[in-house]
Amino acid sequence: MTPRFYCAMPLAKDTTIQLPEGPARHAVSVLRLRSGSAITLFNGEGGEFSATIEDVARRNIRARIESHHDVERESPLHVTLVQGLASVERMDHVVQKAVELGVTAIAPVETSRSVMRISGPRAERRREHWRQIAIAACEQCGRNRVPEIRLPGAFGDWLAEASPAARRLLLAPDATQSLSALEAPRGAIELLAGPEGGLSAGEAAAARRAGFRAVRLGPRVLRTETAGVAALAAINALWGDW
Repeated sequence: MTPRFYCAMPLAKDTTIQLPEGPARHAVSVLRLRSGSAITLFNGEGGEFSATIEDVARRNIRARIESHHDVERESPLHVTLVQGLASVERMDHVVQKAVELGVTAIAPVETSRSVMRISGPRAERRREHWRQIAIAACEQCGRNRVPEIRLPGAFGDWLAEASPAARRLLLAPDATQSLSALEAPRGAIELLAGPEGGLSAGEAAAARRAGFRAVRLGPRVLRTETAGVAALAAINALWGDW
C-alpha cells in the first residue's frame, strides 16, 4: 500500500510542496522513504493526491503532486460516538478504532464515574492528542476526511445541548432491546457509551429523558473501550456499507 500522509495545507495538481514536519519525520525515520518513492497526500477537504518524493534532505522532504483522485471512503452513516471519559490508554484505543470504523465525530464527556477528569488548557491538549490519533488512523485506513474530535465537557452540559440526531442510542448491558431489532434510521445517529463502571442510574435516566433508547449488545458485558467500537461495527453491518 502506498504510504498516506495528512497535510494541513492547500494541495493542487502539478505543484511541489514541502511535507510538514510530522509527516516528513515519519516518512524518513520510520518508513525510510527516498527520492522517487510514491506517496498519497490528503488535506481533509475531499479526495486524495498522488505524489512522488523529489528530494530528501534530513527531515525536509519535497514532493511533486501529480494527480487528484475524487475518492471518498466515508461511511454512509453519520454517527457521533459520545464516550464517557475513561483512562488514557482506553480513550486512545476508542478514538483509533472508532475512526477506522467510520465515525463522523467523537464527543468525550465527563461522567460521575469517569477515571479521567480534565478541564481548561489540559482538555484542549488532550483533544489535540486525540486528533493526532484520528489523523494517523485516517492515514492507515484510507479515509480522506478527519472526524471531528470535540472538546471534553461535562455530561450534563452536553445532554442539555440540542441534538440533530434522528436516533439516540444508549449502550446498556441491562437493556431488553437488541440493536438488531431496530429499523434503519433516517438521519444522524448518536451512540452513548459510559466509562469504566458505566453511567450512574441518574445519568442513564437523564439520557432516556433526552430521547436515548437503551439497547444491548448481546448477553456479555463489554468494556468501555469495546462497547462503542462494537456498536459501530454492528450498525455498519446492519445499516451501513459492510
